[in-house]
Amino acid sequence: MIILLLNFWGDIMLDVLKDSLLDLLKIVPFLFVAFLILEYIEHKMSKKNEMILVNNKKIGPIVGGVLGAFPQCGFSAMATKLFSSRVITLGTLIAVYLSTSDEMLPIMISEKVNILLLLKIIGFKVLVGIFIGLIVDLIYRNKDKETIKELCEHDHCSCEHDGIIISSIKHTLKIGLFILFANLLINIIIFNVGEENVSNLLMQGNVLTYFLSSIVGLIPNCAGSVIITELYLSNMISLGTLFAGLLTGSGLGILLLFRTNKNLKENIIVLSIIYFVGVIVGIIVDLII
Repeated sequence: MIILLLNFWGDIMLDVLKDSLLDLLKIVPFLFVAFLILEYIEHKMSKKNEMILVNNKKIGPIVGGVLGAFPQCGFSAMATKLFSSRVITLGTLIAVYLSTSDEMLPIMISEKVNILLLLKIIGFKVLVGIFIGLIVDLIYRNKDKETIKELCEHDHCSCEHDGIIISSIKHTLKIGLFILFANLLINIIIFNVGEENVSNLLMQGNVLTYFLSSIVGLIPNCAGSVIITELYLSNMISLGTLFAGLLTGSGLGILLLFRTNKNLKENIIVLSIIYFVGVIVGIIVDLII
């Protein structure tokens, strides 16, 4: 009996490890590209060109909102790293987080959801992301003058000696290992809690459903958006509950933010904005529709 239990647990852990590795592989290319961009700015661009890049950020939330709509978990991770290095604004980061489609788009396509409904959902998320991102950039003025070089020194790396490619690989491996261990822990927790139990909580049909859906959306891997999307397609939750969860679903972005951005207060602000936007928009959608 004990041997059977150990074998069963071993199979479970193997599946959890496999899922965690797959989640990591999805975002590694994006992380590598983000680090390449940062290294290029540091090594190749003059101070004048760097200032041009930094000072022309007014349309950042618009670009971020549109790009975030593509069904790729890794883009939010790349945006997070660029924000932590002060290449993009806080509003742009939030626009990406809110518009990120994660696994919602491929699931709905596979279920042959009406294309018009699909476009409306994506378009609405993009508009919310852009709108909130622009407001955040109007209100929030980032006074942190940390440069990419100072960030590199903070991480204790030797970018100048390694060159762009090697340095980017080192950074990607360093952050990738952190994400792997964190995601492994999250997958173990999800397995022990059970996706069915999470689903049951979301089907309560009261105002708490929006708060719970937004929390599920914050789960820093693709599991949250999968659960929420499947429940909606099964007519078990409302459209507002769907938006409450999908707007907060930024893949591994939030997790990476707390790892790479040393300003804890700023991270909490980002998390709070994402969460309450999801809840409020979800409630409004169900009141209107």
